[in-house]
Amino acid sequence: MKILVVDDSRIMRNILKNILKESNIDENSIIEAQDGREALNIVQKEDIKIILLDWNMPKLNGVELVKIIRSDENLKHIPIIMVTSEAAKYNVMEAITAGVTDYIVKPIKGEIVKKKVQEYLKG
Repeated sequence: MKILVVDDSRIMRNILKNILKESNIDENSIIEAQDGREALNIVQKEDIKIILLDWNMPKLNGVELVKIIRSDENLKHIPIIMVTSEAAKYNVMEAITAGVTDYIVKPIKGEIVKKKVQEYLKG
């Protein structure tokens, strides 16, 4: 079971990793990517169970990555939780239309992240 944390902010990646570790998720099962292109390469090579994904990143943004993953027969089943500061209703709708499974608005609350991740790990 591997969880991919994608954010161009090292601080945000560390925050998410710490929340996951608090949920008794083994640190060795958490993979990081700093942009969408790096995440796409990882997702194509690793058996990823869940993706925690930022929206605003260089090279390939979160919504673009979601569209690519959803169009790939081998990857489209992976739950994608968008973790972003984009809170406007039209942003949420754009992300849902692109195919995100869930949406968390920054600043994040650890309990919400834990609950959503555990929900998708069970499924």
